[in-house]
Parts: sequence; C-alpha cells; structure tokens
Amino acid sequence: MDRETAEAIAVAALGFVAADPVLLPRFLAITGIEAGQIRRAAAEPGFLAGVLQFLMAHEPTLTAFCEASGGGSAPVTPAHVAAALAALPFGDDRFEAST
Repeated sequence: MDRETAEAIAVAALGFVAADPVLLPRFLAITGIEAGQIRRAAAEPGFLAGVLQFLMAHEPTLTAFCEASGGGSAPVTPAHVAAALAALPFGDDRFEAST
C-alpha cells in the first residue's frame, strides 16, 4: 500500500474516532493529548500510525470503523487497516527504516 492511501485511511479513522463520544475520550486518555491538540499532533510522525494502532487494539472498534467506512464505495477491511499501519512512519517494527 502506498503512503498516500495509508494516510487517507488513517485520517478517516481519526475522523471516525473523533466523531464518537465514547471513543474520543478513550483515545485522548490513552494518547495523553487534549482535544485541542489533535490537529497539531496529527502532523507529528507516528501519530497516524497511532490512530490505526488504537483501532487494531480493539476488534469491535476496528470492525465498527470498517463497517462505517463503506459510504458508497468499497469498505475498508481489517487487512487494509493493517497494511496502512505498516506503510506509515512508526507503523512497523523497523522504526528507523519507516519513512
């Protein structure tokens, strides 16, 4: 998966989390950032990978995102999320090679 597609999936995932009144507080608590810092944090290397890691860490949340992602086109699958994660900086275990 190319980085542009991976970033698009991660941004969609961030929008999904941000729009959910249960997920957003949990995400903020886990990441330690405040709601007003999300836009700034999103520009940091590794943040988008962190969003996808948040989804993948909880199967019901991952499933809900994938189901909600259809919107008239082919839905994102868990395999797409995993591939997007691997394509993003800090999304795999080769941190120094991940760009």
